[in-house]
Amino acid sequence: MARPPLYPLRFDPIFTTNLWGGRRLPAYLNRAVGHDDPVGEAWVLSDVDGSPSRVTDGALAGRTLRELLADAPERVVGAAKAPQGRFPLLLKFLDARQELSVQVHPNDQQAALLGPGKFGKTEAWVVLDRDPATSRLYAGFAEGVCASAFRTALAAKTTPATLHSFTPEVGDCVFLEAGTVHAIGADLLLFEVQQTSDITYRLYDWDRVDAKTKQPRQLHIDEGLGCADFGRGPCRPVRPSAAADGAARHETLVSCEYFTLERRTGAAPFRAGAADACRAVVCVGGSGALEWGGNSYPLRTGDVYLLPAEVGAVTAVPATELTLLECGLPA
Repeated sequence: MARPPLYPLRFDPIFTTNLWGGRRLPAYLNRAVGHDDPVGEAWVLSDVDGSPSRVTDGALAGRTLRELLADAPERVVGAAKAPQGRFPLLLKFLDARQELSVQVHPNDQQAALLGPGKFGKTEAWVVLDRDPATSRLYAGFAEGVCASAFRTALAAKTTPATLHSFTPEVGDCVFLEAGTVHAIGADLLLFEVQQTSDITYRLYDWDRVDAKTKQPRQLHIDEGLGCADFGRGPCRPVRPSAAADGAARHETLVSCEYFTLERRTGAAPFRAGAADACRAVVCVGGSGALEWGGNSYPLRTGDVYLLPAEVGAVTAVPATELTLLECGLPA
């Protein structure tokens, strides 16, 4: 039986309720949620067990990302790997009204000890909005902080003082390898790309109590200390060099063994994606459309399209100046 052709794919966002979350994400993604609880995250491309992304529209509407990979992984990821049949990246938006916990994630080797199908979490953030008076990012240890000093700070509840922190600017990108102790501060809107993993170890949670349970959230001190890389100092924003790429300004933000992250900005039509390669295109500014195969796919801020390898490159046609983040899979 012939398989239906692939095309630029949008997926239904998966909204999560978090005590630290805000209410900006439904409007940012042009979607409604049926409650008034704080929404901290919107998973816009997920192959995490129990949280599968489903195609929004077109002939494949309702199919999960896992099902598309099961049919023929090379049509989706091309020459890249899909470990254990999973899409290797998780893409999300975060709206932090309050600080997230000080936390750390394991690397692949540490995660594998937890059982089959477990992966580490290397990630990158891009700042979409912030309050210059209240927002801070915490990334890596401050200069001179050693393991014993960090353990002392945990006991004394002075953990944030041991971390490198700064007031971010809109557009900043921070790359966090697994093992980097970090936290997202208050009043921040971020995009995040990461490995397909949901393993988080909380080390400190600002001494707050969950309003629903009336209890502090669980900490994972032993597990977190076992994963923390005490040799890693401050993680500062990436300083990419910009270059012209046709009609667009092109910046390479991250290139690591798990993903690539680029930013393209232009007011005239420009290319997005690459031939025979899988890319995810994320609109973080402006509006317009993606054109491919004689069809036009609307593009607004907050929209995310997966471009399967079978689709390859598309043309971004701005209605206003358009800023796209492009996430790729190393072959």
